[in-house]
Amino acid sequence: MTNEHYHFGLGRRKSAVARVRLYPGNGKVLVNGKPVEDVITREFAREDMLRPLTVTELMGTFNIQVKVQGGGISGWAGAIRHGLARALVAADEGYRRPLRAHGLLTRDPRVKERKKPGLKRARKAAQFTKR
Repeated sequence: MTNEHYHFGLGRRKSAVARVRLYPGNGKVLVNGKPVEDVITREFAREDMLRPLTVTELMGTFNIQVKVQGGGISGWAGAIRHGLARALVAADEGYRRPLRAHGLLTRDPRVKERKKPGLKRARKAAQFTKR
């Protein structure tokens, strides 16, 4: 799969970064060199991850090779979805409109809020006592 021409897309979600390559093929998906079922075990996360292919009705037409790092499983799935949408646009500019309509080309900006000094977590404070 590595010596053929491919389309590239970089996706980010939370602290996860996914580098996605699309090859012409039959729908085989590899994440970090392993089958996607071994890496992303939750069914809804896998469906969400492959949503750009279902929106553009291209399921089974590309082999997908992904290298992802940082974050957890949910962040990985979101980063792969973002990178996959970008790679599809790189493959054919005509896919931009349906992907944009479903919000798949927009990076999700939500990240974990930092802990503030004097608090227990980002916003949780010690209980206030009046008397």
